[in-house]
Amino acid sequence: MIDHGNPLPRYPESSPEEEERMIEEAFQDVLNGYLKSNHRKKVEIIERAYHFAKEAHKGIRRRSGEPYIMHPIAVARIASREIGLGSTSICAALLHDVVEDTEYTVEDIRQHFGPKIAQLVEGLTKISGGIFGEQASAQAENFRKLLLTMSEDIRVVLLKMADRLHNMRTLGSMAPAKQYKIAGETLYIYAPLAHRLGLFAIKTELEDLSFKYEHPAAYESISQQISNTESERHNIYRDFAAPIESRLHDLGIRFEAKYRLKSVYSIWRKMETKKIPFEEVYDLYAMRIIFDCDDPADEKRICWMIYSAITDIYKLHPDRTRDWISVPKANGYQALHLTVMGNDGNWVEIQIRSRRMDDIAERGFAAHWKYKVGEGDEESELTVWLRTIKDILDNPEPSAIDFLDTLKLNLFSSEIVVFTPKGELLTLPAGATVLDVAFALHSHIGLCCIAGKVNHKLVPLNHRLSSGDQVEVLTSQNPNPQPEWVNFLATAKARTRLRQALRKDRQPLIDRGRQEFDDALLRHSIPPSNEIITKVMGYYRLDSRDDLYIAIARNDIDIDRSFTELTKKSSPSFLRKILRVSLPFTSSSKEKTAATGSEPAGKPKINPKETYTLISDHGAQNYRLSDCCNPIPGDDVMGFIEDDGSVTLHSLTCPRAAVLKATYGSRILSTRWKGGDTRFTATVHMEGIDRHGILQEIASMISLQLNIDIRQLSIEAVDEVFTGRLVIRVSNAATVDDLCNRLKSIEGVSSAARI
Repeated sequence: MIDHGNPLPRYPESSPEEEERMIEEAFQDVLNGYLKSNHRKKVEIIERAYHFAKEAHKGIRRRSGEPYIMHPIAVARIASREIGLGSTSICAALLHDVVEDTEYTVEDIRQHFGPKIAQLVEGLTKISGGIFGEQASAQAENFRKLLLTMSEDIRVVLLKMADRLHNMRTLGSMAPAKQYKIAGETLYIYAPLAHRLGLFAIKTELEDLSFKYEHPAAYESISQQISNTESERHNIYRDFAAPIESRLHDLGIRFEAKYRLKSVYSIWRKMETKKIPFEEVYDLYAMRIIFDCDDPADEKRICWMIYSAITDIYKLHPDRTRDWISVPKANGYQALHLTVMGNDGNWVEIQIRSRRMDDIAERGFAAHWKYKVGEGDEESELTVWLRTIKDILDNPEPSAIDFLDTLKLNLFSSEIVVFTPKGELLTLPAGATVLDVAFALHSHIGLCCIAGKVNHKLVPLNHRLSSGDQVEVLTSQNPNPQPEWVNFLATAKARTRLRQALRKDRQPLIDRGRQEFDDALLRHSIPPSNEIITKVMGYYRLDSRDDLYIAIARNDIDIDRSFTELTKKSSPSFLRKILRVSLPFTSSSKEKTAATGSEPAGKPKINPKETYTLISDHGAQNYRLSDCCNPIPGDDVMGFIEDDGSVTLHSLTCPRAAVLKATYGSRILSTRWKGGDTRFTATVHMEGIDRHGILQEIASMISLQLNIDIRQLSIEAVDEVFTGRLVIRVSNAATVDDLCNRLKSIEGVSSAARI
């Protein structure tokens, strides 16, 4: 169980009577919402589940001090009101922590509430505590449990979403390092999973809450700027929407027009990706038109009628119309999107949906949950996706990171639609290739693929496809899969099938290499462990255990010599932990042993629960900068405790940091910068209109006015437009931000941003 508290009023100060009244009111709110839904009214069993859970959790409190029963009630409310689940799921939500936290068993739940509720509670208990544990191998295994349980009954993962959403809403009292871990895990897996299930409202809130805890200053800044510009934005929207609403009323269409603001996280992502300030994010809002339609057969006609009416009023952007009515997204999403030019000269997106489409868009598959599989297109789409998930689970030994990355391929948000020569539609992730199509048709076709024809033109199998392409796969008679094909694939199914085929061909080598590795462990008196294998893989920069065993079998690696080298290069603390042997410390070692011989002198053990102070004075630092994102003082960073006990810093926006937060939560550190005199390298990208003397003006301002050391300055001009690269030495990120603002004030420089 993850017990996320919130700095709410300390409930123990309330009288027992007030507390009891608060609990009863919260439960009645759940019940009232359920009674207003379209579900069959099974109030009696819900009330029994509530009283059972209340008694089971009696006397237990959350970190905030509130009675623990408030958490299951909140999860039940989210499951009912925000996801749209019925009585079975509400009961399971109320009971979801009973088996884990009390003396009751799944069998007790089964006897009191029946097999279906017991099955859901058991599924939630299996994956309690979040997807990930503390060890990488356990993380992958726990994730498998989630997916396997999910494929048995999708309501398990929907309830897990409700549980995670309430945990994120009440994350405030956790230690910063724990917040990073949970927010990172949420952003890396739960938000994409919510999107894949069509839970768009929940996905957006999970992203915003994760962003709030990872980048509190940026979150507060953007929120404040949204608030400051609200009245002006509403006036612009009102003027834009008025003629559209008038035209639709004239057409006799019953509709509701909504103003939809871009989420804080989406705004920040756009600012980061395009390196622009808040003022230059012009698509802050979109218009949503939801119309009432009694006959589903008329939905498509009314959508295009509204489209026609809008384009009679405003100029259409020709490349930004999205028809997800004819071909819905894989998660069931249907809508017609168009983008038109507003009166203020900015593009505005308009989303056209029926009431049914809107319900599915907000609640996903749960909006029309059916107990019998196959009673509709949405369920069949879900079944196809869950079948693909099972394909991933058949992969025997992926590393935890590879396993998560493979799964991430299946949580894609951008999709394309291509056609076979017979006109069959295939929905694939953006970036998919001819080889992905071959595997989508059949695994054997994928393994025999040699090339393809796209729109009747011959292309290689790594050719990337666009929406609307017609794709024909060309094959040979015999399978001939190659290891480099993995780099051509964008679908999880294709990558999993390819790895299975390659492993089958390479299995004799893998078996021989594994045996040689085990024999070497015996010779060196090293107990087998996941960590020693990971260490050897890292030493040779290999991606998987199979690659390691094959390299050993082919004599590309001398494993005996490898263990000797590792003994020399690894830290004593790591070797004592992994190899469990008594190792002498040499006098030349940087880490001298203390009198006790237990830990290197001068290197105290780091406590992940405390904020780690980053010190850098006179060239001496108690951290390393990662070379994947190159952070500098002032950036939002997190620390990661390496095997040797040292701390590596990653920017919170670094893709590698996202993986580390989601998989190695116990080794994540919250950090704070302490001033120092060390200089760091930063790179700035510039663009603008070329003119005589601009290079001299830029160099003069940097060196003479700001007294910043320039390490590299290059400018290239093509047709009067220049791009420039500037490498400088600075003490903190604020200096770089100031420099970029000053560069943009120079005539001709249109943009300057750190990269």
